[in-house]
Amino acid sequence: MCINFTPTKNKDWTKSVLDVDLPHTYPKEVFPSYPAPIIIFDRKNERHKCGLAEFGLIPSWSKDKKIQRYTYNARHETVKTKPSYKDSWFNRRFALCILDNFFEPSYESGKPERYCIQRIDKRPIGIASLWDTWIDKETNQKIISFTMLTCNVDTHPVMKRFHRIDDEKRSPVILDEEQFNDWLTATPDTAINFMKCDMFPTLDSFRSVNT
Repeated sequence: MCINFTPTKNKDWTKSVLDVDLPHTYPKEVFPSYPAPIIIFDRKNERHKCGLAEFGLIPSWSKDKKIQRYTYNARHETVKTKPSYKDSWFNRRFALCILDNFFEPSYESGKPERYCIQRIDKRPIGIASLWDTWIDKETNQKIISFTMLTCNVDTHPVMKRFHRIDDEKRSPVILDEEQFNDWLTATPDTAINFMKCDMFPTLDSFRSVNT
């Protein structure tokens, strides 16, 4: 699970790996409802696009934004049936949330301690995500939002360390760079193949202080 992360500001990496430019301004750290850069595939023009989207998916049918409090993570096992996510899944609204690191609680000491997770090579991370568009009926404002897909990580050497001992061990689905384009152009049938923690790039973690 992930509720807090550091979006990347590595313009050189984003340009060389995804051939897109980052937005000019966004928060240093992101929590639900905050804007963050995501990558999608523009099928009409056959190219990647980068823009800001709010963390916490607001389905097009939602009456208001309050649903974001519950939709920042989506279990991949149920996205095909959950009303909030199934339309994005079947309409191939696949995205990448690009970040430098994210934070999870560890209870190994007996009390919650904040840990930072990143790639061991410190390159930015791409998280498999879904996006949707919502129109505020009062203001007519169009809002793009997203959710991070999650998978079971009981067997992952790093990610299994986080959350309470009796909780199921879950993590955002972390993609390697060579998977990015295949994920963004996936179909509902092929997208499920990415939902495996044994495909994650090598990760590192360390205790972090609150900012």
